[in-house]
Amino acid sequence: MKRRETLGGMGPVLLFDGECGFCTCTVGWLRVLDGKRLIDTVPYQRPGAPESIGATAAECAASIQWRGADGTRLVGAAAVNAALAVALGSPWPLRLYHYSAATQERLYRWIATHRGRLPGITPWCVRYPKNCGQPVR
Repeated sequence: MKRRETLGGMGPVLLFDGECGFCTCTVGWLRVLDGKRLIDTVPYQRPGAPESIGATAAECAASIQWRGADGTRLVGAAAVNAALAVALGSPWPLRLYHYSAATQERLYRWIATHRGRLPGITPWCVRYPKNCGQPVR
């Protein structure tokens, strides 16, 4: 099934760090869970991507960003839970977040701070430089 292009539309969008191997790997798992291809996963390095959801590149560099189909914007662990809820078609990730937000945000911040040291795969922007606004080598 082909992925819909929703960055400029009103579908859900998750902006991730395309220069991070851990982030690229994690988004790959989300895409596996998102069997209906409801979420547009986009590296924030794609020209115009941050602005399309009302974020800045600096905000995207600090935390994963989510814009839901209803326009709701979330960051960090809240964004991860929103994406999981849509991908799984279940409210449970958001319900769990409701009861453990402080803990999840602390864990998310630790992961975000150390993501360069965590295992991953070849970063998205290395594999697809044109998609990140980089010249092809």
